[in-house]
Amino acid sequence: MVGVSMRRQVVSHLINTHSISERRACALVGLSRSSFRYVKTKDPQDWLRARIKEIAQSRVRYGYKRIHVQLKREGFVFNKKRIHRLYCLEGLQLRPNRPKRSVSAYHRKFEQTPSKGHKRLLGNGLRGRSAT
Repeated sequence: MVGVSMRRQVVSHLINTHSISERRACALVGLSRSSFRYVKTKDPQDWLRARIKEIAQSRVRYGYKRIHVQLKREGFVFNKKRIHRLYCLEGLQLRPNRPKRSVSAYHRKFEQTPSKGHKRLLGNGLRGRSAT
């Protein structure tokens, strides 16, 4: 399946090289004339992406929510979902924190000696058996 941008290029090629009308070229390619004439007006917001990246580099442990608050303090009011989308597009996802282990549990020795009752039970069960 060919995208709209490629179809626009094909239509403009047909118009320029074969002297076909716009209407006929669009019909041949299967593109509506309004789609052929459409011009994007959306702001790419490269400056916002750069600012998000700058904040993330200066404050490494900031996630998208903290960056959103920081931008709000600077006077830029944007939707939190937009900041999250741009944050993900820049590849700035934070790794989840590993749980901290207890230091006292780390130094603890786990050698357990069996109690007297446990020894007695093992001894009684194995006393009359042969090793076959």
